[in-house]
Amino acid sequence: MPRSTIIGSRFNLTRIFSRIVLFFMGWRIRSVSLNQSKYVMIGVYHTSNWDFFIGYLVMTAIGLKLSWVGKHALFRKPYGWFLGWIGGIPVNRELTTNFVDQVVKKFNSVDQLIVAMAPEGTRKKAERWRTGFYYIAKGAQVPVIPGYLDYSKKVGGIGKPIHLTGDIEADFKKFQEFYSRITGKYPEKMTEIAFRKRQA
Repeated sequence: MPRSTIIGSRFNLTRIFSRIVLFFMGWRIRSVSLNQSKYVMIGVYHTSNWDFFIGYLVMTAIGLKLSWVGKHALFRKPYGWFLGWIGGIPVNRELTTNFVDQVVKKFNSVDQLIVAMAPEGTRKKAERWRTGFYYIAKGAQVPVIPGYLDYSKKVGGIGKPIHLTGDIEADFKKFQEFYSRITGKYPEKMTEIAFRKRQA
């Protein structure tokens, strides 16, 4: 298995624990070497509550410390510090600055950051992917790392970076190609890898 560059590595005990749990669950890990210190990671497919638990184990087993985005109200006392400690990034949706711009600003303010997002946005089958992850990566000029859980083979991991060209149709074809070999826990709930075209 290729070695993965560890960005924001967690404690070795956490990695070892995650690997042991995955082993007894029958899951294997696949990774690639990463030279980027900042990127957006997408998790696909999201069809079950198990995805978060197994996905967390896979990412910590690889050695990645992920951040995630949440409403700023969740980060108030007394639990706000904990949410921040586990990687939460507060976003104020009441500001005139939109969600994408706020996360891009966060990327531009730090040297290392991995933001994990689920483009399907729901465990249910949706019409198409949400494109927030795409415009965040494009605005911050960082690549998208495809994360996956393939339940048909019980393999979880990450693929090679996808560098966005700005041609969203061409870029989405890259996502379609990569995930064409991946099967979610409930295939009937897998959302088509498509996007809503913006009005001219």
